[in-house]
Amino acid sequence: KMGSMVDMVSQYEVSNYFSQINYMEKPVRVTPLRYGDVVKWITNRKTGIPGYIRIDMTTQDVELIRVQPGIRYSPSEHFGRNLYRYLRFHYPTAMFRGFNFEINEEGIPFWICPVQEHTIGLFGGRDIKGAVAVNAVTGEHTYYAINNIPQWIDKVYDAPLLIEQYDYYGTLKNGFINSVFGQRDCLQTTEGYNYLALDDDVWVYTGVTSVSGDESNVGFVLMNQRTKETKYYQISGAKEVSAMSSAEGQVQHLGYISTFPLLLNIGGEPTYFMALKDDAGLVKKYAMVNIQKYQLVATGDTVGECEKVYRNLMAGSGINTTNEASKKSVSGKIALLKDIVVEGNSFYYIILEGEDNIYEIEAKDNLEILKKKEGDTVTLVAIPTMQEGIFEVISLK
Repeated sequence: KMGSMVDMVSQYEVSNYFSQINYMEKPVRVTPLRYGDVVKWITNRKTGIPGYIRIDMTTQDVELIRVQPGIRYSPSEHFGRNLYRYLRFHYPTAMFRGFNFEINEEGIPFWICPVQEHTIGLFGGRDIKGAVAVNAVTGEHTYYAINNIPQWIDKVYDAPLLIEQYDYYGTLKNGFINSVFGQRDCLQTTEGYNYLALDDDVWVYTGVTSVSGDESNVGFVLMNQRTKETKYYQISGAKEVSAMSSAEGQVQHLGYISTFPLLLNIGGEPTYFMALKDDAGLVKKYAMVNIQKYQLVATGDTVGECEKVYRNLMAGSGINTTNEASKKSVSGKIALLKDIVVEGNSFYYIILEGEDNIYEIEAKDNLEILKKKEGDTVTLVAIPTMQEGIFEVISLK
């Protein structure tokens, strides 16, 4: 993206301070620009950094958001506007645990600076007691206690701290001696983690396994980065690394690398979902791996295609993927009927009068669709797909 910004590419670089947040109920990544070097800071310091980059996690669209009159407080500034020095002058006794770049609902950039404390002795029991929000444009700053963090702030607890605290809980919940000798019910998180956007918050997701080094998970944990709320789900199955290897094995001739997976519920089956990237870091395919039967691996060029292949694989293995509670029965006149051929298979797409939803039908599974035309009245039984507003038809009358 920087290559297309002719007026900036020679003066600024993309900063390493990127964050995944929820913005307008969408998961996005944001990162500020930074000065290329000291000389470029000298020539541009009066106007500041011109803006930040926002990436839509769903569509992969990248935007440069220009900020007026410019970002004037950041780690790449010098002297009084350097973020480290600026905070130290105003909060001389606070122990900061890094800086997170975020934007509020109006798109105004802020630096979120968690303040940590030690609850055990001088150096033990690290925890967060509050955070300072610094307006990156004006320098205005506000301290919030941990129980008064605004809703728009998404990241106060960083993932390593949350994982460290959960590991302490998992290993020490039955006492220190048990954690060393008996190790009864001692659990720990698996290597790696990812993020989920839920309920306008960002949650850290990782697997949970026993401390004995099993090659399987006993469950999964979600940890809220704003409130530290934690949810544990007891689901046994393959570890994330095993699922990543299975997905990479499906495309080994292409040499794609799997990202750390997310946990999804597909047709009532716990499923790992991951992106497959090439050497340049571009997403080329998507993969789904069944947690309990990780030999069931599906790949596709799009999320919808991957889900369809995965559901067919599960159906072929005798797994019922139809969730009765998620079924939707609708009737109406066909306002639009289109057919598309995908990899040699014919699919029909229906939009009913008075609806915006799209209903997808594979011709070989519902030959009755061949008799239908626009204006006919039909009754559809469908289930939702991973794509919002698109339903897969399982019955047509």
